Amino acid sequence: MSVDIVLQQVTRRHPGQSSPAVDDVSLRVEGGTRTALLGPSGSGKSTLLRLIAGLDAPTSGRVFIGGRDMAGVPPEQRGVGMLAQRPLLFPHLTTLDNVAFAMRATGMTRRAAREMARPFLHLVHMDAYAARSPSSLSGGQQQRVAIARTLASRPEVLLLDEPFGALDAALRDDMYALLDALDTYLPPTILLVTHDRDEAAVIADRLAVIEAGAVLQHDTVEHVYQRPSSLAVVRLMGGCNAVAGIVAGGVHRSEAGAVRVDPTTPDGAGILVVRQEAIRVSEDDESGASDVRGIVVAVDRRGPRRSATVRCGAAELTGDVPPGLDLWVGDAAAVTIARGAASVLRS
Repeated sequence: MSVDIVLQQVTRRHPGQSSPAVDDVSLRVEGGTRTALLGPSGSGKSTLLRLIAGLDAPTSGRVFIGGRDMAGVPPEQRGVGMLAQRPLLFPHLTTLDNVAFAMRATGMTRRAAREMARPFLHLVHMDAYAARSPSSLSGGQQQRVAIARTLASRPEVLLLDEPFGALDAALRDDMYALLDALDTYLPPTILLVTHDRDEAAVIADRLAVIEAGAVLQHDTVEHVYQRPSSLAVVRLMGGCNAVAGIVAGGVHRSEAGAVRVDPTTPDGAGILVVRQEAIRVSEDDESGASDVRGIVVAVDRRGPRRSATVRCGAAELTGDVPPGLDLWVGDAAAVTIARGAASVLRS
């Protein structure tokens, strides 16, 4: 059964702090979804997770899990499992006994708990390390054991607090693949805290963008990227194209030129926003294929991928450069925006 998480006007003010870590947040995480809380350090993401887990209590507001008010309910009775950045394995227990801990805590015998724990070690491919101590394992192996221990407690909700942030890129990819492989065994409702946009897009299907203790937008991953609700969301999602202009008849006109937008966009002043991945920068052959032209003012090379910033009058647009094309600062360039990729924010 899928379990919803509902926050109603939740505020959390830590002792000694002048401003709240979480400020009047109302959020509904639908059961059966994978939702990422995305925002910069200090934005209140982990505080929200702790409030849901019962590790902190709201200063005001209420938390519901599965329709049940969590006021006064201790963490172990909330039906949640939590995976943190540090595995937090018990150093005095073997790998197998770490996974068996949840069963032992219910009063189960050691033998029975170990037998129930073995399939979970198998799920994360750590069978051969059952008798090892945590100190003999690598960081990635320890996190696998932590995942097995969390699943062994059979939670209805899984909370992930930047669990892969301390791992290198290759190990993070391994962990993402492991979560995909464990999809059948994972709880249907997952809430992830991260400041990494790419990680959020890999693990989650919905994003709640958070800044200064407030939720700025909660929507599907695609909509948050392509239809941001504010310039603050554009910035937090790594967007770099925002051009002021006027909308008339489904066309946004500015220094950058004329760009078609959703025909239902109201006429008037508006800021054109478009992801750089949806922009193609090429040589200006003056064929008229693009309505937006300008001069290259910057080229950014990141591994095999390159982007270029083109100045069009007083405006600038940044987009991807196709492989094999050499563009240099000072070159004339044409800018092509993918159909349907541009949206308008009211200014």
